[in-house]
Amino acid sequence: MIRHVFAALLLAAIASGTRAQQSNYSELPDPRPVDPVAWSTVKPGTHAFFGSADVRYDKIFAPDAGTLRSAWKTQAWRGEKVHTQFVIYTTKAVKAVSIEKSDLKDTKGNKIPSSAITPGFIRYVMTDELNSEGGGCGHRRPQDFDSSLVADGIDIIPAIDINANNVQPVWLSVTVPPQTPAGVYKGSIRIKTASGYLPAPLNYEITVSERVLPQPKDWAFHLDLWQSPYAIARVHNTKLWSKEHFDAMRPYMKMLADAGQKVITTSIIYDPWNSQTYDIYGDMIKWTKKKDGSWLFDYTVFDKWVSFMMEMGISKQIASFSMIPWNLKFFYYDEAAGKDLVLTAKPGTPEYDQHWRPMLTDFARHLKSKGWFDITCIAMDERPLESMQSAIKLIRSVDKDYKVSLAGLYHKELVDDIFDYCLASGLDFTKEEKEKRLAKGWPSTVYTCCSEGFPNTFTFSPPAESAWLGWHAAAKNYSGYLRWAYNCWVKDPLQDSRFKTWAAGDTYLVYPGPRSSIRFERMIEGVQAYEKIRVLKAAGKGAELEKVLKTFEINALKQKKAADMVNAANAVLNRL
Repeated sequence: MIRHVFAALLLAAIASGTRAQQSNYSELPDPRPVDPVAWSTVKPGTHAFFGSADVRYDKIFAPDAGTLRSAWKTQAWRGEKVHTQFVIYTTKAVKAVSIEKSDLKDTKGNKIPSSAITPGFIRYVMTDELNSEGGGCGHRRPQDFDSSLVADGIDIIPAIDINANNVQPVWLSVTVPPQTPAGVYKGSIRIKTASGYLPAPLNYEITVSERVLPQPKDWAFHLDLWQSPYAIARVHNTKLWSKEHFDAMRPYMKMLADAGQKVITTSIIYDPWNSQTYDIYGDMIKWTKKKDGSWLFDYTVFDKWVSFMMEMGISKQIASFSMIPWNLKFFYYDEAAGKDLVLTAKPGTPEYDQHWRPMLTDFARHLKSKGWFDITCIAMDERPLESMQSAIKLIRSVDKDYKVSLAGLYHKELVDDIFDYCLASGLDFTKEEKEKRLAKGWPSTVYTCCSEGFPNTFTFSPPAESAWLGWHAAAKNYSGYLRWAYNCWVKDPLQDSRFKTWAAGDTYLVYPGPRSSIRFERMIEGVQAYEKIRVLKAAGKGAELEKVLKTFEINALKQKKAADMVNAANAVLNRL
């Protein structure tokens, strides 16, 4: 019954149609009117200048010309991806605006090829704001929050029309090939419209260092952004786990692997998060209670998903959710009854033990047969101490070598039992605990969720906060960062990032397409900074770095802007 309902919901979503594969789409109207006064001082025509990656430019307000530049200069390590924005704004409507790029060249004939340069039109999505308590949790009615259009998604379309008295930001990324010789590389961007080119090109240069940033697959940073294959099936109109579904998922998961993702999100029960997402997580393992009382477990979907993710380059860890779902409901098919049934049981009770012991036993057998046991964690999030202790006791009674992961509050009692322990921001292990865990190679990470007003990755959060998180992880000696979620999309994620619960953008970092976002690109910047810090410390530069790192305290954001902190810290990185 439950599985039939899930299938019906998916088919209904497919029938409704989506915009995931459209070459273009319409943004929602801005709730605010165009301010004619703001545009009255703008010279008639179409203009383009470099801006800042720290700014979400308003769509209908002319940018402050004093903050714009005709050229851009930056520094990069070999293998690093760097970025900025340039801003097109116009007093008249212009059609078919496109971006032409060319190789970046040094004086010796070396080049960064144009294939390593990616411009993308930034799109506007509806967002909201923090609640009256300064957080992002709790049920939301749109009328209770100030909503506005905000720049975030980075589109994949080759050309766009711009209305009169509108702003069109463009994200510019350059990935420096690892083998690029050190030097100064110069090039330009040209902007073309239906009526011709804008008169002045946008010139820029990148000074490439001798230093080399490792490739994402070799990054030590433990990035754990939770994935939803179910959302992709809905948005791309595909049958779950079909060839078309996996084909649709491939570019998303490749983009995630290129960000340094380490963990595969799996759901070993139906609906581990009590339907908190727009798309319910199904069970990747089918549970069947046979007529004789024994259990049969079908791992077909689990194996397909894990194998696929490993092919994408994500293979360090498998997180299997969850032995302690938020509603404590466990669905299974009962042969004797001829239908799906549900058991409600608390950890530590006989019913819970009887339900989970056969599964844990068979799951260990299956994982060992696939060679995955040592990288799999029985995963829980934000569960009470007593529940965790009861579950761990059961898990270890089945196999003492089972690994467990938890994202949640700090509990001293669990520090030596949890392999992958991720603490909510603002919490920490003791110095001795963290050193002991890291010496054992146990991931000891930090996460943000709807609770934190800042730093965070909402669609209205300052972009630099996404990069700030990587610096904070380095400063606190965390081994990485976790965020829910990579792509738990809302009903219409391209147009409206708001959700019935939690602040806008809390549920996803990338858009259907796949389309990246300002938030996701800045997060990658923070991960790269973490890796550069690691390389520099190994080269004996730790003392200089500590002066900068000690400033990355959460409370510092009450007085300082994340952008100012990150920019100052990056200047130090580039100097060392």
